Formats: sequence, structure tokens, C-alpha cells
Amino acid sequence: MAIVEKWNIKARAHHCSKTEQKFSEGEPFYTALFEDPNTDGFLRRDYSEAAWEELQDSLKPFSFWRSTYEPPPAEDTGPIVEKQTAESLLRRLIEEDEAHTENARYVLAVMLERDKKLRQTDTQQTKNGKYLIYELRESGEVIIVKDPKLHLEEVEPIQDEVSQLLGAPPRVHGNPEGSHLPGSDPASPQTSPREKEEP
Repeated sequence: MAIVEKWNIKARAHHCSKTEQKFSEGEPFYTALFEDPNTDGFLRRDYSEAAWEELQDSLKPFSFWRSTYEPPPAEDTGPIVEKQTAESLLRRLIEEDEAHTENARYVLAVMLERDKKLRQTDTQQTKNGKYLIYELRESGEVIIVKDPKLHLEEVEPIQDEVSQLLGAPPRVHGNPEGSHLPGSDPASPQTSPREKEEP
């Protein structure tokens, strides 16, 4: 199945997909992604621990992980900050799904992970390449980003591209203070983010 990286996977459910019982705050649960036979995307199902233990042997998910349920956050009426702009840009690039933006999507995902807006839940190797599965910490929405396996000499121009897409002025090359993306560590994202924690 060809993976189309659309932002079409729902946020975390507020009840178990099997029992329909509501999750309580702090309750552990499992999220599973299944290939959608009708589209190039995925279907998401959230299960209580008891339901997961009962069903897991019969399920064949593309990916799954264990999380802790958190109620939806209160609506933020404060000013938009740079991290939210990076999130909006990543959403747009994923929705557009242009091959030439794969590198920028990866860099944005690394930025948002370092800013603790995203957490990596899984890594899947397919015939089309390695894919990193992330979850937005607040909403539980899932995104899938291809790992472009960037070389060191490729990182700087992509950082420039992302910075300009975020509206930042062009960086002065060789200036240590401008040598990394806003909100990120000075170290360039030369390798993939960490592997997922065991469920």
C-alpha cells in the first residue's frame, strides 16, 4: 500500500472503540492505526486496556502504542506563538503532500518534537522508505512523516527554507546565533528522532 501523508487521522477518541465506555483522566489506553481499504490513508481506533488485551491477538494494525488519556485542552485565546506557526505550516505541507516538501516536513516535525508539541510513537519501515509516526501531545492527532535520511550538507539549505516559510529573515551563514532553527537545539537534525518507547 502506498502511504499518502494526509492529515486525515482523527484525534484521540474520548471512549473505547469496542465498549464505548468513556475514558477517565489519566487512564491508560491503546491507539491502533489500520490501513483503510477504501483510501490511501489510515483508520484510527482507541481501546481501553481491557479491550486491547481481549482483541490484540485478532487485530493486525499498521502501528500501535500505549498512551494516557487527557481531556481536551481548554481553548487557547492567547496570542499565536512561533511553535503554533510551525505546527500550522506542518499541517499545510502534509495536506498538500508535495514530494519536494518531504525534507521540510521532517525538519518541522523535529522542531515540534524538541518543543514538546509532538511525540514520536512509532517507526515503520515499508518498501517506500522509513516512516515516523507522531502524535500531537494536546489533541492526540496523528501525523506520518517520511524520514528523508538527510546528510549533513543537506541540512543547512533546508533550515533556510523552513525559516523563510515561517517568515523569519534570511540567516547569515556562519553566524552561530543564526545557525539553527527557531525553537530547536543548536545541533542539526542529522539523524531520525528517537525510536518509540515500548508499549
